[in-house]
Amino acid sequence: MAPRTNDPPIYRHRLPTRLWHWINALCLYVLFTSGLGIFNAHPRLYWGEYGANFDPAWLELGRFPGWLTLPSWYSLALSRHWHLLAAPIFIFALLLYMMTSLANGHFRRDIAFRREELRPAHIWQDIKDHARLRFPRGAAAMRYNVLQKGVYAKIIFLFLPVMILTGLAMSPGMDAAWPWLTQIWGGRQTARSVHFIAAWCLVALVAVHLLALLLAGPLGHIRAMITGWYRVPPARPDDTREKAGEKAA
Repeated sequence: MAPRTNDPPIYRHRLPTRLWHWINALCLYVLFTSGLGIFNAHPRLYWGEYGANFDPAWLELGRFPGWLTLPSWYSLALSRHWHLLAAPIFIFALLLYMMTSLANGHFRRDIAFRREELRPAHIWQDIKDHARLRFPRGAAAMRYNVLQKGVYAKIIFLFLPVMILTGLAMSPGMDAAWPWLTQIWGGRQTARSVHFIAAWCLVALVAVHLLALLLAGPLGHIRAMITGWYRVPPARPDDTREKAGEKAA
C-alpha cells in the first residue's frame, strides 16, 4: 500500500470516464462469458468464408467450463440473448465516451503522447520502472506514463473497434445490409477468428491492468474511479524524473 500524504486529494477522473469504466467492465464481462457460451456450440475456428464440421480448422478446442460461460450451463439461445443484450449498450457507451473525451480534452490531455515520452531512453526507463514495481509518485502519479497511454490507446482505438466490426460482420442481418463488413475481413469465418483472438487479447490486457492495480495499491485507485478524487502518494526523493515533472508542472 502506498504511503499516505497530508496533501489534499485531487480530482483525477471526470464523470464520463468513471461511468464508461464501470459500464465497460460489466459489458465486457457479459460479452466475454456469453461469447464463450456461443463458441461452445462449435468450438472450431476457420479462415475464409466457410467452416463446418468436415472443413479443416486452424484451431479446435473443447467446450469451455461452466464457470467461464454465461449462463453456466450450455444454452446457445441464452448465451446469444446475453450477448445481444450487452452489445448495443457497449457500442453506444463507447461512442458516447469517445465523443465526450474529445469534447472535454481527455484524449488530448491524458492519452496523446508528448514528444519527450517517445524517446527510446524514456520508454526503456518506464519499462524498467514497471519491471521493478516502481510505480509513479508525486506529480508523476497524476499522468499516465507512456506504457499506460500505449495500452489505453490500443484498447480504445484498436481492440474495441475490431471487436465491434468483427461482431457485426458475423451477423447475417448486417452482412445482408452491408456486405462490405464481411468482405473487409476476407469472410465471416475470418471475422469470427479475429473476434476470438481480439477477445483474448483484451482479457490479457485486463489481467495485466488488474495485476498492476494490486501491486500499486488498489484502494486509492478504486476509490478514485468511483468518486473521482485521488490522494497523490508522496514522491520518492531519488526519482529525478518525477522531480523534473513537478518543477515543470
